[in-house]
Amino acid sequence: MDLAIIEKIFAIVGGIIVFLVAVIAFWNDRKSVGIDNHVFKLMLVLLAVGAALAFFAAVGLLGNFPKAA
Repeated sequence: MDLAIIEKIFAIVGGIIVFLVAVIAFWNDRKSVGIDNHVFKLMLVLLAVGAALAFFAAVGLLGNFPKAA
């Protein structure tokens, strides 16, 4: 196997795992109150968005721009 394919496999699996863990942690902490808990929830949402972006980039949905003329 090529090193680039192994890297894509790790990025896809890692993106899925991190996204699911962030969403589950957010779901379990959704009813908490307090400013520190709101910051924690915001960090979890940003982590989930970053994991989704990494997944989409590994799959090839992001970053495929045509060459400049």
